[in-house]
Amino acid sequence: MGEFWHLMRRFVGSLRPGGPAEADRAWVESTLSAAEYALWRRMYGPDRRHSVQVAREVERRLVGAATQPVLAAALLHDVGKIDAALGTWGRVVATLSAKVAGVETARLWVNGRGFTRQVGLYLLHPQIGADVLEIAGSDPLTVAWARDHHRAADAWTIDPEIATVLHEADAD
Repeated sequence: MGEFWHLMRRFVGSLRPGGPAEADRAWVESTLSAAEYALWRRMYGPDRRHSVQVAREVERRLVGAATQPVLAAALLHDVGKIDAALGTWGRVVATLSAKVAGVETARLWVNGRGFTRQVGLYLLHPQIGADVLEIAGSDPLTVAWARDHHRAADAWTIDPEIATVLHEADAD
């Protein structure tokens, strides 16, 4: 039931257009590398706001352990959604499609056209994000969290304490 409430909060939050406040944007720019910041700027406005909320919570909870790669992981965990180019309602359809058809079906959809392809890209955003971040030269921790953030805890490949904080901050 927790996933449902998380999705509902994300949906309601996504109804407000635009990105984060200027002070938050400046903080993100000072936190990420130039290549990472360029990717972050391409993210959907509500995703950028969400990423700042996640990163601020991670920073608050980890204090000194909130290193640049950890904060980048918080800010960029959803970067793989960029090329899906779906707005709020398209994301609702994509999420419901995953529940009905399964995420594995998305691998077939990526080879399609139009909206079906966009849904496939959206559903495969963890791996796509990891690939994009690796090409951008991100730290291995940042890359790994983009790939792992929808996996079960026993499949996480980064320090479990950091992963737990990242996961909990994302679900808040």
